[in-house]
Amino acid sequence: MSATTTAPPPGVSLPDLSRRLQEGARQLEQRFLGKEETIRLLFVAALAGEHLVMVGPPGTAKSALVRAFARTIDARYFDYLLTRFTEPNEIFGPVDIQAFREGTYRRRIERMLPEAEVVFLDEIFKANSAILNSLLSLLNARRFTHGTTTVRVPLISLFAASNEVPNDEALAALFDRFLLRVRHDYLDSYHFRGLLQKGIDLETRMMAEGRGVESTRKVTSAAELMAVQERFAHFMNFSEEFLATFKGLVFQIRSEGIGLSDRRVVKLLKMFAASAIFDGRSHSCDADFFVLRHVWNTPEQEELLQEIVGPVLDRWYDANPDHARIGATPTSLQDLLEELRVIRETLTGSEVLSDMQLFSQLRNLGDIKAALQRMSENPAAQRMIGEVDKLLEAMFASSRFV
Repeated sequence: MSATTTAPPPGVSLPDLSRRLQEGARQLEQRFLGKEETIRLLFVAALAGEHLVMVGPPGTAKSALVRAFARTIDARYFDYLLTRFTEPNEIFGPVDIQAFREGTYRRRIERMLPEAEVVFLDEIFKANSAILNSLLSLLNARRFTHGTTTVRVPLISLFAASNEVPNDEALAALFDRFLLRVRHDYLDSYHFRGLLQKGIDLETRMMAEGRGVESTRKVTSAAELMAVQERFAHFMNFSEEFLATFKGLVFQIRSEGIGLSDRRVVKLLKMFAASAIFDGRSHSCDADFFVLRHVWNTPEQEELLQEIVGPVLDRWYDANPDHARIGATPTSLQDLLEELRVIRETLTGSEVLSDMQLFSQLRNLGDIKAALQRMSENPAAQRMIGEVDKLLEAMFASSRFV
């Protein structure tokens, strides 16, 4: 199954495309703290022509992130917030009254979802059955049928958001159409100061964009992405060693009870190739297996997937120390040290803290320790872990935790 073609397809400069896509990712990373892996996945999904859903509580910038991402692509864009009362004509277009009077049923789809190249549907699983049925064929076959007319849609990728994973059997088929599932949670406590600054910047940008001032540079176009997808076979270069590792991971995932159909396994090869394109590589490598962290069917499976995929990623980065880890949040030791100083002053101060305040600081220390452990090769990080452990020991020594 290993491909022999290593050169990019005609008309596609791999280094130039990669440079521009990474520029787009940096634009978004400057605005959305701690979302590096999600941002990469958005670009990878668009390159591969696959769909992605983000699941998380309200207020975690799911909608803002996708809308900002869409502005990096020169494409026809459509988005909508769905409810159980949303009618098909709101997203697929109204019925053509003139044609209806002449005995033909069809919709006026101009500037509606069937003509869009990039789509975002918020709260997608709240849609009614009439909308869901049309979305299924649109996502899977890139076709939209209205009346006796079937049109091929120019959709590159459909991105969706939801506050929760659907547990209704009627929604299982739609959820299955999203190859990638991304958890979008609140940021860890040590990111709080950065969150406030990014939030201020984001609000300012949104106000400017509301007045028609565009603050996001476009780095690619729908036409370019489609050209890449039409020649995607040129990028499907997998060594026998890579495929053997992938096979082992798939069967390990399945053995843990995580459903991964043959159809999704094949589609994942496209995601690995797209991840390589994003980096400017002509071949996939083990670092691209990070995508497998996002094939869960329930949020509880996310930790299992990390345990399965993590060792493979760790081995690759240990052997390739010059490469930055995909999805690693660039948290500085100085930021963590400042947060640790504030916690120490809070705990050793004269003010009596409530149980709720103490448990909050305990959680903050846990977040900081987890971040430091990801930098454990740094001697300074190792020393700071010792400081965190001392604070934790002091807290647990208190009678209030006995």
